[in-house]
Amino acid sequence: MTLTARQLTLATLDRQLLLERGRLDVAEAVRRVCAVQAQAPASPYVALWNRVEGFVPEQLDAAFTERRVVKATLMRITLHAVHADDHAPYHAAMARSLRASRLYDRRFTSTGLTDADADGLLPWLAEFLAGPRTGADVEEEATARFGERAHRVWWALRTYAPIQHVPTGGPWSFKLPNTYLAAPVAPGAAAQDAAAGVRRLLLAHLRAFGPASAQDFARFTLLGRPVITQALGELGDRVVRVPGPGRAVLYDLPGATVPAEDTPAPPRLLPMWDSVLLAHVLPGRVMPPDHRPLVVRRNGDILPTLLVDGQVAGVWRAVNGGLELTAFRALDKAAWRGLTEEAEKLAAMLADRDPAPYSRYNHWWDKGIPGVETRTVKGR
Repeated sequence: MTLTARQLTLATLDRQLLLERGRLDVAEAVRRVCAVQAQAPASPYVALWNRVEGFVPEQLDAAFTERRVVKATLMRITLHAVHADDHAPYHAAMARSLRASRLYDRRFTSTGLTDADADGLLPWLAEFLAGPRTGADVEEEATARFGERAHRVWWALRTYAPIQHVPTGGPWSFKLPNTYLAAPVAPGAAAQDAAAGVRRLLLAHLRAFGPASAQDFARFTLLGRPVITQALGELGDRVVRVPGPGRAVLYDLPGATVPAEDTPAPPRLLPMWDSVLLAHVLPGRVMPPDHRPLVVRRNGDILPTLLVDGQVAGVWRAVNGGLELTAFRALDKAAWRGLTEEAEKLAAMLADRDPAPYSRYNHWWDKGIPGVETRTVKGR
């Protein structure tokens, strides 16, 4: 049976714990959904609030503090929160791409240093970051070697070296200035284990976002086609092809299930840059094409979204102790009732931590969000 577009959407929502919140530990929830976008400190918390039954922020605080969940630069050269056991293989998968993004950039090449020079600093950096250090600490140490070039050298190293961010407190565990710690990864292990890492990351992507195409995986990671093709070949019968509505070949895990087409999808209030909006080729499975310009801004910002029956239907922001919900299309009473109930609970959770997350992005609303209806919901 050929899967419909609706079934693919439902499959992704189901695997992302967005059809029904899961009753599981937050670290296992992070593993279940592959990775959680952590570019904004509040986003992992809001993402897990949408996915874990009875979630309270203290659960993720503890997971970060105990290093059961770690934050690091990984897929798409972006900060993600991942299960601690997944960091090493995911970093191995991404290391070559991360390295190229920095060492071939003019900001590094203008230093006059070579790739070998940068790689030669990895053992020193691992030793220096054996304990938590700020970026300023690293730059101060590097200045003795590189003078004014130290800033650009550290800019490159902090992206591709095997390091993690350290919780520093604040409402969402991490605050500026960033603090870093060497990951428990040997400096030379990334190249050796890259292929195995890509295979593990690909399986995790299918488990969390499948069925999916090679192009979807490329979108999620920014890995190249040859690397992905190799991984698919090496996985053999650990992945299967499934028929879908488009021309792209879809892959899934053997025995993976897909919800029936008439399965209802509950309302959700997703954080900025939620991974469900970034795991498939554009416009993706939950984003109507005409809504994309309203949500995905030219500089890459992806606004917090409203999901109605599994599709993006608007955006939200925090205002005056509550949440302002803006719908892009007319919604019926049942949809508004569901969104209001979710918004009341989310606003209450935010009020105890940070009543105005993402406030630095309010300029997008100042420029105008063309919605058909806006409602403000207070927490309860």
